[in-house]
Amino acid sequence: MPSLVSRVSLLKVALLAGGALGAPAFAMAQDAAPQEQAADATLPADEAENGAIVVTGFRQSLQAAINVKKNAVGAVDAIVAEDIAKFPDQNLAESLQRIPGISISRDAGEGRAITVRGLSSQFTRVRVNGMETVATSVDGASSNRDRAFDFNVFASELFSSIVVHKTAEASLDEGSLGAVVDLNTGNPLAGKAGLTGVASVVANYNDLSDYVGPRLAGLLSWRNDSGTFGVSVSAAYQKTQILELGNNSVRWAQARFDSVDGAPCFTTSAVVLTGRPNSGGVYTNGRNAACDKAALAFHPRIPRYGEVKHDRERLGVTGSIQFAPTDATKISIDGLYSRFNNDRNEKWGEVLFRSNERSIDVLNPVYDANNNMIKGTFNDAWVRTEHYLRKSTTEFYQIGGTWDQDVSDTFRFTALGGISKSDADIPVETTMIFDDRDAQGYSYDYTDMQRPKLTFGTSVTDPANFQLAEIRDRPSNVVNRFKTAQLRTEWDVTEGFTIKTGAMWRQFNFDAEAFTRDTAVCGNGGLDRVLGTVTCSASTAFGPTAIYGLPVTSALSQVFNLGNAGQPAGNTNSWLVPNLPATTTLTGLYNRPLVNDAGNIRGVQETTKGGYIQFDAKGDLFGLNYALNAGMRYVKTDQSSYGLVSGVEATVTRSYSDWLPAANLALYPTENVIIRGAVAEVITRPTLGSLTPGGSADGFNFRVTSGNPFLEPFRATNYDVAVEWYFAPQALLSIAGFIKDVASFTQSAAITEATFAQTGLPVSVLNPSSPAALTPALLNQPIWTLTTTVNGTGAKLKGIEIAAQIPFKIFADGFLGNFGILANATFIDSDAEYTLQGPATAPGGALVNVIRNAALANVSSQAYNGTLYYDDGIFSARVMGTYRSRYHEGASGTGNVLEGFGGMFNLDASIRYKLTEWAEISVEGNNLLDTYRYRFTDFDADRNYENNHFGRNFLVGARFKY
Repeated sequence: MPSLVSRVSLLKVALLAGGALGAPAFAMAQDAAPQEQAADATLPADEAENGAIVVTGFRQSLQAAINVKKNAVGAVDAIVAEDIAKFPDQNLAESLQRIPGISISRDAGEGRAITVRGLSSQFTRVRVNGMETVATSVDGASSNRDRAFDFNVFASELFSSIVVHKTAEASLDEGSLGAVVDLNTGNPLAGKAGLTGVASVVANYNDLSDYVGPRLAGLLSWRNDSGTFGVSVSAAYQKTQILELGNNSVRWAQARFDSVDGAPCFTTSAVVLTGRPNSGGVYTNGRNAACDKAALAFHPRIPRYGEVKHDRERLGVTGSIQFAPTDATKISIDGLYSRFNNDRNEKWGEVLFRSNERSIDVLNPVYDANNNMIKGTFNDAWVRTEHYLRKSTTEFYQIGGTWDQDVSDTFRFTALGGISKSDADIPVETTMIFDDRDAQGYSYDYTDMQRPKLTFGTSVTDPANFQLAEIRDRPSNVVNRFKTAQLRTEWDVTEGFTIKTGAMWRQFNFDAEAFTRDTAVCGNGGLDRVLGTVTCSASTAFGPTAIYGLPVTSALSQVFNLGNAGQPAGNTNSWLVPNLPATTTLTGLYNRPLVNDAGNIRGVQETTKGGYIQFDAKGDLFGLNYALNAGMRYVKTDQSSYGLVSGVEATVTRSYSDWLPAANLALYPTENVIIRGAVAEVITRPTLGSLTPGGSADGFNFRVTSGNPFLEPFRATNYDVAVEWYFAPQALLSIAGFIKDVASFTQSAAITEATFAQTGLPVSVLNPSSPAALTPALLNQPIWTLTTTVNGTGAKLKGIEIAAQIPFKIFADGFLGNFGILANATFIDSDAEYTLQGPATAPGGALVNVIRNAALANVSSQAYNGTLYYDDGIFSARVMGTYRSRYHEGASGTGNVLEGFGGMFNLDASIRYKLTEWAEISVEGNNLLDTYRYRFTDFDADRNYENNHFGRNFLVGARFKY
């Protein structure tokens, strides 16, 4: 039997000169299924020193990826280094979307999370150099507080290979219903002797932000002549500025208005009852058809246009040291560090319908067939402008060591251990708000749901019309930690029969904390509050002279001009927004004490330990060649979760165990045809956001949400079958079918018509600027929805993947033979039952529970990916298109049913020219069609949530190799 190092030298897919930057790379984790099988790969490549084979071109990288897939027993797909480096991918998520069955979600125009075969990122486990980890960043709303891996933390240049395991094996880490993704960094012993250096310099231009930023990367690798010692270090740096322009409704809702077309909707004089107009009173239920129709229809809660500016800086460093003193021993130490800074600056002009409809008059409302009030004019409207700033930093590091040892010709082991940490910190999350609470003549028109027209009847550029009404600051932090120790053994019992055993221990810690400095500046009716050195005067006046905030001056404000946000003619495109430095200084915001955000001070510790036994065999049966693996994995999970309950930390512990059998079979009717089958029991542990005790209270939407530490894991049985035809070098046609029979999905369970007092929570957990905190009478009304998460019914997901990789050289020579196509399509059918809160059926009434059958959350029924490429060894060009059909993300709110995203098509391209063997220039384009991202808040009614675009990215650069 070959020694370990000899076997490594046979891994043609692992011996890449170029890596993500043309550097030696691509070390596979030893338990990864493709590793041993890939040893038989044959690639068209150049001979290097000591017989090692170095992959240098795009075509060779395609063949290397095919060999990984072909020689695995289970369902595996891969992307190797040159493939990653030579596509216009901003991060790893965008590289992964080229694999059949994988779709991505985007944040600020960049790929962020992946969906594999219809299951979202929470069902996918990610390993870096063989160790499971979680990388956390910040999206449009908040930090990732779940198990999902944020791929936008890392630049694609840092990695030499991505391997996606779509079927389970007993020897493969548990925790995935969707896939296990292996990210691999450098392997210096696989390269040539001496020093290798690579550098990449790229200018990145975004045409919407009109910003040019650098994208720099480099690698140094050295290996001694004898091949016993090697070191490598790589680094990547990128700075971008992206504008996100568009509109947002912050969902739609039902509510009763003050009047409709001049007819009062409340009969009792509000002034007599409350001392102020447009409040209190008795609703004319059933006596005014126009009022009832308006109350039961849906209107946008906060219709607005605005700008979101993303300033991003991404730095990554990897390092590897490898020592192989003998052919039987190899020791590797790998490290990875990444820092992702993301400043988000938002400026909005809006009307705050939410919770203020009682004071607003409606004129000339227009309704559509989906019960939406799509058009109208409104008096006494709460006009609001916002300026929001969030500064965030995610730091990730991992250090790990691997010892590979051949004890004898038939027995070997791998010992692996390490730690990782992802720290997502938000030290500043500030919002300043100007209000004009009696504006006249505001109108909106959502006839075109994606591009509404929003028009302000009163001046929104005159400081005298506004008061500084609310200030907010919500710093937070999320930390994920992993500690891993594993031992894996392999014993070749006889020719073609191997027994694999292993034991593992992992500890995962998730800790989140959040605080607020929020306040309404003076409260309703001019209640006195001291803010630093500023005191607001009390007033009992209402209307234009009402004092509810601080007077706005030109020194406290700035004029914002909206750019191309897709708005129609006649839209209001300029308004005042708060000047953040001036308003935060005036109010002494950052000197205010921090208050616990109870619902987001929580954590989970999971300790998993267990082992596996797996039998690998290959041979022939009745003349038919086969390869199989089958085994059992046992894992015990000890869980401890904590959260604030009535202001006091409570901890809940529990344990559960799982036996997870898995089997994969590959049959070889001919040398180039493979039939695969797999079956496995799999689990994904519950979402972190649902596991902690305690709860959070939403005083805007009158909702209290509590955790459930006793949630059971998602458990499923997966079935897979595939046929693959490798009909020529670099060529593949394949079709795969899969079924995921999930026993139970978690879902939200709601109890309506409760008062806040019945929740047992203190009033201090309410946001001080929320309507509930400002109006104590709301606490005693049975309008609060109490929700928790429970294990619901099961669901089944069925799908088909079709993939083709066709180089034209099998049909033609010369120019035409330099072309090729890569294409895949995924079709998924799924069905799940959701218990949701649907629309109220009576004006002002409670939301009504409804049963809705729909596809699983995050499942697109169709996804397509196609690439046309040309490569003659000197000049190469590629065009890639990706499409994902519309999908929902699960429960919505305020009576809407299932919110999600519309279908989306993206087009990217790349052109490269090799000047010399050591220099290459490139021009790349990302999102060339400047595709809008449309989000809806109700799957059936297609109510607008947001519609934004991010501009095109153009990259011009050069790569140099020594």
